[in-house]
Amino acid sequence: MAKFSFLKFIRDQRRKPDPVEHVDLTGKTVVVIGANAGLGFEAAKHFASMNPKRLVLGCRSQEKGQAALQAIQATGFKNAELALVDLARFASVSAFADTFIRENAQIDIFVQNAGILVTRYSASEDGWEESIQVNHLSGMMLILLLLPCLVKAASSGTSPNPRVVIVSSEVHYQTKFSKKEVESDKILQKINDKNYCTLRVILDRYNLSKLLNIFFVRELTKRLPANSPVIVTAVNPGFCKSQLTRNMPLFLRPIGRLMEILLARTAEEGSRNLVWGAVGGAGREFELRGAYVSNANLDEVSDYALSDEGAVVQARIWDESVEILSGVESKVESSLREMLSS
Repeated sequence: MAKFSFLKFIRDQRRKPDPVEHVDLTGKTVVVIGANAGLGFEAAKHFASMNPKRLVLGCRSQEKGQAALQAIQATGFKNAELALVDLARFASVSAFADTFIRENAQIDIFVQNAGILVTRYSASEDGWEESIQVNHLSGMMLILLLLPCLVKAASSGTSPNPRVVIVSSEVHYQTKFSKKEVESDKILQKINDKNYCTLRVILDRYNLSKLLNIFFVRELTKRLPANSPVIVTAVNPGFCKSQLTRNMPLFLRPIGRLMEILLARTAEEGSRNLVWGAVGGAGREFELRGAYVSNANLDEVSDYALSDEGAVVQARIWDESVEILSGVESKVESSLREMLSS
């Protein structure tokens, strides 16, 4: 398969988007994190048109989440509900997951869409650089905690292969971990160090967080039992008009705006890739495990992610992340122990 190049990027952006994949979701539960705007909201609207038993909109803001809920209900779909979750706070992530665990709920489709783009260092109340926490650690925590709910969907018969979709990006091709980061005792602690996060480092942080998404999808799939019903996939929605660009540095905004005018897809067009990752590829379920989806098809990840060094870093990031998250929430370790040994 062709690797990333600017010409390929332009061709992909200009190609006519495939029609949205549509299946019957009757009896199934769909959870979309980051559902109040952009890609997540458009994907949620598509899922609503497929008649799921339950559509959960995971949003950080009550006001914006309620507006998204009302917009979806206005389409005539009444089985949507709002659940608040702030990925910048581990306590909020735990509380969100606890609701499903207490209900002994099943989840057939889980879409982790929420993400942020930063241009300066800012730490969360948990002490992590915000994009590391929001784009990687909290999403990983949610998925690990909710794995039993996904397996329950398989055992109950509603979904032989429940799916987890993590929104990554083609920008993962443009980055890798530096020698200084790899040679540090703890990679995540190194990239979390405020003194290390110069402007140059921070401006690459979004790209790096999307590489972390690729690493997580591939490593989780590698560690799940061979007979696990759960399919975990990374999806590239392409370059879309979204609220992410509002956080660009002032000197980059004119370039970003020009690229949006010339090349950007609409959020609805980009959301079709999320939907394809969640319900598409019938008959190719085995290929979707740990895969990277772009333009409603399977694509190859970066050379760095495929390299020996990338594999070592991927395993280290997994171990470090599990250690961090287990220290925050003991259920992470117990959920992993149950799922990875079953």
